[in-house]
Amino acid sequence: MSGRCISQECLKTTGFSYTLSLINGKYKMTILYTLMEFGIVRFNEMKKYIGEISYKTLSSTLKELEADQLIYRKEYPQIPPKVEYGLTERGKSLIPILDGMCEWGDNHRL
Repeated sequence: MSGRCISQECLKTTGFSYTLSLINGKYKMTILYTLMEFGIVRFNEMKKYIGEISYKTLSSTLKELEADQLIYRKEYPQIPPKVEYGLTERGKSLIPILDGMCEWGDNHRL
C-alpha cells in the first residue's frame, strides 16, 4: 500500500492538472490532432476538416492554443490574407500522447 493519503493531496498541484488545463476544451485536442496529422494548415482548411466548429469558436480556440505556446500562427502580408497554423516544439511534445490516444481508440473501438 502507498504511503500517500488523499486528504493530504491536491489535484491542482499535479502535472496531470496542468496538462489538462492546456488541452481541456471542446476542440483543443481536435485542433492539435489536425495539426499533428497534416502539419501546417490554413484556417479555412481546418474549419472544413473539423466540420461542426463555428468560425468564432475555431478562432478563439486557436488564440488560446497560441497563447499557451502549443501552436504558432504565421501571417503572410498579401491580399487576400493568408494565415497558417502549425505545432510549436512544445506542441509537438504532445504527439506521443495524441498517438497513444489514437492507438487506444483503434484497439478499443466497438
